[in-house]
Amino acid sequence: MATTRSISALRRIGKARRHFRVRKRVTGTPARPRLVVTRSSRHITAQVVDDVAGHTLASASTLEAELRAGRSEADKSAQARKVGELVAARAKDKGISTVVFDRGGNKYHGRIAALADGARESGLEF
Repeated sequence: MATTRSISALRRIGKARRHFRVRKRVTGTPARPRLVVTRSSRHITAQVVDDVAGHTLASASTLEAELRAGRSEADKSAQARKVGELVAARAKDKGISTVVFDRGGNKYHGRIAALADGARESGLEF
């Protein structure tokens, strides 16, 4: 008997499978922490995480006041690039120069790629 699932349910399941597949191989260490990207329909968040200690070392989000100010004129990809630049600057202030990129089950395209490009241009190495 075949089960019928909506297209949105199938997409959600596919994203969860991609996320688990990536997380099996990607782990953040104190020497090379993990850059985690979380995306919603409206916002994007990036965190630099040390999985061994379980601590967030640096973070940036479109929910922050300094990024919300210029939100009306910028599209979501431009906002994601700014988040990448900001999280890279905060990580470099903490002495972090290399990270492992965790796209969180999202495809490396659009806003995810823009955030990664912004972080790379600001000096963070993947």
